[in-house]
Amino acid sequence: MTFTTRNRSPFARRRTASPDTTGTPAETDQTGQVPATATKGLRSGRRLVPLVAATAVLLVAGATATYAKANKSVTLDVDGEITRVSTFAGSVDGLLADHGVQLGERDVVTPGGPLHEGAEVVVRHARQVTVALDGQEQPVWTTALTADEALDTLASRASDVALVASRSAAGGRPELALDLTLHGSADVLVDGQTLRTPDGDARVAQVLGELGITLNPLDRVSVKQTADGRVQVVVNRVVVQDVASTHEVPFATSDQQDDSLYTGQRKVAVAGVVGVRTLVERVTTVDGVETAREAVSDQVTQAPVDEVVKVGTKARPAATPKPAAASSGSTAAAGPITAGGDADSLNWAALAKCESGGNPTIVSSTGKYHGLYQFSVATWQAVGGAGLPSQASPEEQTARAKMLYNRSGAGQWPHCGKNLFS
Repeated sequence: MTFTTRNRSPFARRRTASPDTTGTPAETDQTGQVPATATKGLRSGRRLVPLVAATAVLLVAGATATYAKANKSVTLDVDGEITRVSTFAGSVDGLLADHGVQLGERDVVTPGGPLHEGAEVVVRHARQVTVALDGQEQPVWTTALTADEALDTLASRASDVALVASRSAAGGRPELALDLTLHGSADVLVDGQTLRTPDGDARVAQVLGELGITLNPLDRVSVKQTADGRVQVVVNRVVVQDVASTHEVPFATSDQQDDSLYTGQRKVAVAGVVGVRTLVERVTTVDGVETAREAVSDQVTQAPVDEVVKVGTKARPAATPKPAAASSGSTAAAGPITAGGDADSLNWAALAKCESGGNPTIVSSTGKYHGLYQFSVATWQAVGGAGLPSQASPEEQTARAKMLYNRSGAGQWPHCGKNLFS
């Protein structure tokens, strides 16, 4: 606004209203002299002019002083952007409103209240950043402008503090939620090596670009301070992949009674087959070290086949009496045992090799099956054997195996019986 004396119309009105300057002109006498009364009035009017002028000067001076007092030169610092402004605002709030500076509830303004000449008004907008405090990420609000300042401010919260960069920016560039800069030289820790940045101020993305560091989509970038106050930019390589593994699914076994088989005989009707379970897990590694594992899917991709075993229920015929022992009751001294029939023409050596590896004294891990032909004790006794089959001579074991064949066939050896005909 501009103030001038032209706008002060009361001055003119005051002059026209003066009795000494209004009315008709004064008359002269015959000598041409102005009458005394007229002269007196004229002098009085001439004295009024300097008084009016002086009054106008005082008013103009007062207006100028008021203008000078209302107009102030102040410094406005908004998030590091500093400008020198001229303002008529009487308060800090008015100054910010005039310059379109909007404030949130977490923003900081200093000073507040009335605005004075030469004031320095500082505005810091609060922004939310992701911070790792002792390894736990969480969002916090800060008014810091630089990485150093933010780390110093947060240092009191935890022993290990880091600013975590977001990869949501265009092109996947690492950007901190604040427009934070690195002041001076800093260390960049990446791929097991430490790189030193050049001196000068630069943003995190700029520093990584200058060092030729390429970031993968899931890599993490954080900024932290060492104990001696040096700033570090840490790049963690993150890999997430689905890993599949297979596991056996055991089969079940069921028995079926079969009256075509003698009591104690067992025959596998359906061979059991283990199934396959496929587990897919999502594994996360950071710099090659696994940090997380979660199941994505777990399903049986090949169902097991249950085993079915037929169990004999037919009564056995009476056993052939054993020859009397010649001496101490040893079966080996009783003479040869013959089975006869078709059994003599079969490949018993091949059967023994398949069942026991040809070892006449072997006993199964369960303790249930013995000798060359893996007799159970009950079956051994059913063909006239005494004691344990694995304690009998190979000849006796073979003879009694032939007897078993003549009685029940090769089905007594469901897996290896085919070798008798080789």
